[in-house]
Amino acid sequence: MGRPRRSWLFVPGADPRAHELAARSGADVLVQELEDFTPPERRPQARALAKALYVRWRAAGAVVAVRVNPLESCGGEDLAAVLAARPDVVMMSKVATPEQVRALEQATGGAFELVPNIETAAGLVRTLDIVRASARVTAALMASEDMAVDLGTTRSRAGAELAYARARFLVECRAAGVEAIDCPYTFGDARGAGADARYAKRLGYRAKSLVMPTHAAAINRVFTPQPAEIARARRIVAAFDKARAAGRERATVDGALIEVPIYATALRLLKSLDERSASESREHGSA
Repeated sequence: MGRPRRSWLFVPGADPRAHELAARSGADVLVQELEDFTPPERRPQARALAKALYVRWRAAGAVVAVRVNPLESCGGEDLAAVLAARPDVVMMSKVATPEQVRALEQATGGAFELVPNIETAAGLVRTLDIVRASARVTAALMASEDMAVDLGTTRSRAGAELAYARARFLVECRAAGVEAIDCPYTFGDARGAGADARYAKRLGYRAKSLVMPTHAAAINRVFTPQPAEIARARRIVAAFDKARAAGRERATVDGALIEVPIYATALRLLKSLDERSASESREHGSA
């Protein structure tokens, strides 16, 4: 899991043109979508494309994922066809109970990362139990369109209708120790996608899903530490270490008091940069 997973792009499962655009999008994770983006009559075609598609996506440097239908519908048929193609991540739509995750783990043989998709109010209030249902769960994703429908509202660019759901979902995922993937911005403008990603980052998200390849660059930019952010983290660590060495319990940086939580956040940022650099070095060395 060393490669970045800032942006999770859902791609129509049976559309070769969309597959090529996705490979060039720069999104970190490419998701072959076998649910709503693939009409039922085209799902056999999409499943047959999986093996060659995943090879191409990996060659483009992406993490490869697939989203299957719930096992109660045709998810079993999806898995039977695509698991041999060895996706890195298996996502499942419309997860509302821990039992669905346990059934997915059994159906995949316990050999794949699992990312349940939470799309209803019933799923949202059970998120903690859902993501704890299997040790194979590394992240969870909150959907937008189905969630809005279930809440009895419609999507807006401002996103106020999902504000509580997005905040609660993040808290539940953090409490369980898994990554929370924010819902997609489903309007066409990349500027709006960037603004929505910045809002998600303020909540605490480190990853966001998307449905338009043209949004990947804006989302990646938001979730990539910028030089000023990195420089401030280094100042915080240096100042706090110096204060502690002198017997003081806190430091001051840029007029702000630096206490243990802020120091820990800065350390975590610098550690993530070191881990990413090490991962990239290993990948380049094996290329």
